[in-house]
Amino acid sequence: MVLIITNNLVMKYAYIIGSNAFIVPGSAINYFDNGEEKEFLRINSIYHDLPPKAESPVLNVNINIKDTDGSVIRVISNKADTAGTFSVEEERDSVKLLRRDGSTIIHIHQLDDEAAMALEHNITAELEVNAPIVVIRIFGYFMLGDLHISAENEKLFINHNGYANSVRIGKNQLKFGADEVVI
Repeated sequence: MVLIITNNLVMKYAYIIGSNAFIVPGSAINYFDNGEEKEFLRINSIYHDLPPKAESPVLNVNINIKDTDGSVIRVISNKADTAGTFSVEEERDSVKLLRRDGSTIIHIHQLDDEAAMALEHNITAELEVNAPIVVIRIFGYFMLGDLHISAENEKLFINHNGYANSVRIGKNQLKFGADEVVI
């Protein structure tokens, strides 16, 4: 998306998780773990399509999760910060954490304008109105503290609570809890 600063000078981020869109200020997603708020994802920088000879920033993230087996996984600026049974695969607009068998733990993907505008109409309408700086799609099967997260094409599951086909706009940072998504 093109950088657009809104009237209140707050840059918005759109997170597409399952078939849900969450448009919020701030470049981080948090979760609640035993009453304590912890950061799970931070977008440090986004990819910009600059002329071929120019140095172009890439999607750069910090991730703090657990694999479904409970192993702690931390990535700082796209580099593994914890030893473990996973690898980091990065491209200019994508960061994937993969298990040894090649299956995806989590995939963070920055959508280009064409891909973002090809999403469902209810999402694209809100993208046009809210003008986020970037659209980030998240897939995977992982844990945030005791929360089991399953982010697929069609649904987001947090533990056994399913979320589908919704667009939520918030004035606060996106946060996952055992019984709700808070924005």
